[in-house]
Amino acid sequence: MQADRKNLKEQVALLPLSPGVYQFVDRTGTIIYVGKAKSLRKRVSSYFVDSKEHSAKVRVLVKQIVEIRHIVVGSETDALLLENSLIKTLQPRYNILLKDDKTYPWIVVRREHFPRVQSTRRVVRDGSQYYGPYGSIMMQRSVLEFIRDVIPLRTCKLNLSPEAVARGRYSVCLEYHLGNCKGPCIGAQSEAEYAEQIGLVTAILKGDLSPVRRHLEQEMTRAAEALRFEQAQRCKQRLDALDHYAGRSVIVSARITDVDVFSLLVDDDVAFCNFVRIRHGSIVGVSTVRLSTGVEASEADMLTLGIQHAVEQLAGGSLAREVIVPFLPSTTLLFDGVTFTIPKRGEKLDLLEFSQKSARIYRAEQLKNLEIKNPERHTERLMEAMRKELHLARQPRHIECFDNSNLQGTYPVASCVVFRDGKPSRKEYRHFNVKTVVGPDDFASMREIVRRRYSRLLEEGAELPDLVIVDGGKGQLSSAYAVLCELGIADRVPIVGLAKRIEEIFFPNDPMPYYLSRTGEPLKVVCHLRDEAHRFGITFHRQKRSNDFIHTELERIEGIGRKTIETLLQHFRTVSKVQAAHIEELSALVGPAKARKIKAYFEAQH
Repeated sequence: MQADRKNLKEQVALLPLSPGVYQFVDRTGTIIYVGKAKSLRKRVSSYFVDSKEHSAKVRVLVKQIVEIRHIVVGSETDALLLENSLIKTLQPRYNILLKDDKTYPWIVVRREHFPRVQSTRRVVRDGSQYYGPYGSIMMQRSVLEFIRDVIPLRTCKLNLSPEAVARGRYSVCLEYHLGNCKGPCIGAQSEAEYAEQIGLVTAILKGDLSPVRRHLEQEMTRAAEALRFEQAQRCKQRLDALDHYAGRSVIVSARITDVDVFSLLVDDDVAFCNFVRIRHGSIVGVSTVRLSTGVEASEADMLTLGIQHAVEQLAGGSLAREVIVPFLPSTTLLFDGVTFTIPKRGEKLDLLEFSQKSARIYRAEQLKNLEIKNPERHTERLMEAMRKELHLARQPRHIECFDNSNLQGTYPVASCVVFRDGKPSRKEYRHFNVKTVVGPDDFASMREIVRRRYSRLLEEGAELPDLVIVDGGKGQLSSAYAVLCELGIADRVPIVGLAKRIEEIFFPNDPMPYYLSRTGEPLKVVCHLRDEAHRFGITFHRQKRSNDFIHTELERIEGIGRKTIETLLQHFRTVSKVQAAHIEELSALVGPAKARKIKAYFEAQH
């Protein structure tokens, strides 16, 4: 029991702070509870805090938990929708099960002449277009109200077939006179013109606002040119409303019913294949498997292996007829009757990106778990990844990063931060006052600091770093590299320059930048180094400016020491108030002799 509790605490510690859905699993491998959370780690950890506030049912539930699974999503709304989908599919024992089959609200564009745009809770295969679902009826209503305010559409139930309209039996209603409908019932609006408006509606519901924005901008321009300023202002208000419009969730889709989604994330010696199963438009399962890359294995081979594993272990022995993938597997002959789709845009691409995000999160959790349970192996793997990424001859166990800081050439300082095994070694951080450079010359400042740092290390016989990073582009790098050459250690100490775009680095004598992988750990370490050097330097720079601003004037007075200065500033707060004080007030505070010196000094300044 103690081992189980310890294992659960480790699982909770590895949970992200992101929104998502968590699943509690018992000893038989059955999911007994599904819940949603704004912050997965905070919510799940609350179950394992010794508290009498938990109900008896919750205490019984917690005793049965042996494993915690989770799925990270983009928002609380997505978590709510996914929780609903999983509860209906899995029917966990400790969840409140929905008996009335009530589902979330959708928006439907009816398949009819002059289609109506309406609210519904039923998705029917009748040829209509369904969009949603929405996390609440209020959210759905706000979208419908926005659409009807921006685009004039009919709301009546009339049969507007060409034959019915041609009979001329209909008359316009109040909506026509209010400008909310253009009168298709009397033939005042053609079906083609109405179809263009429906196209704008579907663009809004898909999250593509650019066609609507272009339409409103054109309407606003025409109204302004015709001096119809009230109409132009209304178009302007609608454009402002577009900026606050939120797109719908990708957790559920009415048009993508039964598909499987696979994505692959490859590191040097390991790969992660994520599998998302969608049935009846809802996500019913998400899982990630870890694969060994083997020798000369292609990404297509690893994707094939991941799909095979899903078929055998995760997907119940079969795949959906359509499988969404980032690229084709090495062979499709193993999967009869399956169509592989590589999406370029739209909802299918959204689902693929969701799968890829899940794979990245799983990888981060695995690496964090390795760091906690086997820190030596984690460090070895990280250092080897940095060695390969930065093209180094040895692992960068000892890294030093330099950064300059000045204010228009005044108070020039520099910082040197030291990392050991990818982590800050703060006791080895160093500040530098730039002594020989006049004015804002970052290149000269970099030369001075690098020379002082490594001249001293050579004199003391201290260990030289495995890598030097200078925060700056090719100019700072060239200045620092020239100093290493002068000291005769350029072949012993690799050096790179970090450009303004954080993923770009420069090597000596190479004018072209090298781009680090945006998803790799080396970039995170380099970012941490840069941020630490910047923070450490800026802190010292601000402290120096602050001290100089407060104390300089008083310290220039002969016979006035630091203790007297502290007494004066504690009483008067600022130097200007010390200068304006009467001699009697100063005498009472620091004595007549010092008071006369202070007054004489400030009078001499005028």
